[in-house]
Amino acid sequence: MGSPPGTGRSKRAFVFRAALPCLALTALHGAPAAAQTMTTPDLFNPNRGGFVARETLPTRKTTTDAAGTIDQPSVPGSELNKLKEPPPAPTRIGQLPSYDLKPASGAAASGYDSLNRKRTPPKYYPGQARPKRSPGPGTPPPPTPVRSSTGQPPPIAPPPSVNAARTPVPPAMAGNVPGQPARRRLKPDDDPFGAVGDYAGSFLLKGAVELSAGYDTNPARLNKPIGSPFYLIAPEFLAVSDWERHALVADLRGSFTGYTNTLPAQIDGAASPAPVDIDRPDFTGHIDGRLDVNRDLKLTSQLRLRLATDNPGSPNIQAGLARYPVYATFGTTVGVDQTFNRLQLNAAGTVDRTAYTDSKLTDGTTSSNDDRNYNQYGGVGRVSYDLKPGLKPFLEIEGDTRVHDQPADRNGYFRDSNGGYVKAGTSFEFSRILTGELSIGYTARNYVDPRLSQLKGFLTTGSLVWNASGLTTVKFITDTQISETAVPGGSGVLVRTYTAEVDHDFRRWLTAIGKFTYGTLDYQGLNRNDRTYSLQGDLIYKLNRNLWVKGTLRHDILESNVVGASSQGTVVILGVRLQN
Repeated sequence: MGSPPGTGRSKRAFVFRAALPCLALTALHGAPAAAQTMTTPDLFNPNRGGFVARETLPTRKTTTDAAGTIDQPSVPGSELNKLKEPPPAPTRIGQLPSYDLKPASGAAASGYDSLNRKRTPPKYYPGQARPKRSPGPGTPPPPTPVRSSTGQPPPIAPPPSVNAARTPVPPAMAGNVPGQPARRRLKPDDDPFGAVGDYAGSFLLKGAVELSAGYDTNPARLNKPIGSPFYLIAPEFLAVSDWERHALVADLRGSFTGYTNTLPAQIDGAASPAPVDIDRPDFTGHIDGRLDVNRDLKLTSQLRLRLATDNPGSPNIQAGLARYPVYATFGTTVGVDQTFNRLQLNAAGTVDRTAYTDSKLTDGTTSSNDDRNYNQYGGVGRVSYDLKPGLKPFLEIEGDTRVHDQPADRNGYFRDSNGGYVKAGTSFEFSRILTGELSIGYTARNYVDPRLSQLKGFLTTGSLVWNASGLTTVKFITDTQISETAVPGGSGVLVRTYTAEVDHDFRRWLTAIGKFTYGTLDYQGLNRNDRTYSLQGDLIYKLNRNLWVKGTLRHDILESNVVGASSQGTVVILGVRLQN
């Protein structure tokens, strides 16, 4: 029987362990090693085959290949290679043919230069934009264009054919001249059909004239209307200085209304309360100046002139007149304006004179109006404070004295007086949507004649402009005036007016204006109160900056508590405006 599997494996392992030491001893006990030598003289020859004899080279020519050749002397391999290689061609560096032209002759300052010479850097004029360096490796790609809210890709640049038929623009106008400073961006034109004007030195001059014709159903504002056609000539002139410091502004506006019909000298057997000739002039002009002493101190002045007649329907108009007497009010104001941080102080003195022409009666005689002429001397002060941007409250106080040329008027009343007013309000500006000024106050005037009662009442003055939209503007204006009167027993007239106006542009060249005016006339001492209403609509067609066509429709109503003093009339006007 054979041995079990465990016994056979043990025997083989014993024989293997005995053979390992024997192999190790055999490797350690061997013959001494000897170095190989090389007897060829090309030991250090770096050429191919230097460690192998030429006779044993694999590429050595055989006897058949060497037949018919002449035996060459034995030479080293490096020398043999030099004999077989062709001689090198002569160098051409610095020996290029000229062909009667120098290399790179006539080359521009930019481009390729065959001699690789250093280029002269370009010269830039002062203010000229430098070209940007080209982006190098690692520059991030441009951002992906963002799609609009509608999901459409952004519009691509227009093709060159869009501008192909346009008139070429000079480089100076286009801003393409090297070194030209950037042109100042012009602000948007609020009125693209407004007058441009002309420059005369450092002044901007604007002029205009309106020529109109129409019909008035009651030009004299009589209780029993008598109509008449009329014509209207209204010139305007504006001059504004364009100075870095100081300022000078002249604003002159006038008009003349001529009626083709005349009124009768008598109505119902009595002298007419209106003149026979009802033509009326009107002029308002002022010249304002400002002298900037320093940043916070300014000197101000004004010259003003008002030329007009009494309003039709006024009780101051004499009966039996041939034409309206004309009065002129002219004067000056000199003041100072001082600023202390947010606090601003204004003080000014005023001098004015009012003078009337003599009245011409229908019977050919004249009547003097010297008793209505007077001088006024006064002063006004104002304190304002910038509470915050867009809100500036103020307090204003005024006092004056009126001295007439004649101590007593034609009815024996002494009308010299002293008076003044005090009012408080604020000016504001909210995001250019709502701007203006509002104030409320109180006025009082005392007369020398004890028979004349004190003239007093509340004052409301202000102006608001609301830009409801880009096409619609709403305006509100209120004002209070104190006027003299020649009616016996009357101290004066307290006149208040309230005006609301809406301007709407259907197109930039087509504008509609709606205006409503309400007024009260309080004749203190006469127990007379008048109320006026006026509803007006204008339509303006602007052909260009120099020519407008304007149409007006207005209806006026006068209601009085005095019997026979009420009136109303309708006015239709069509005209053109020429401006520059």
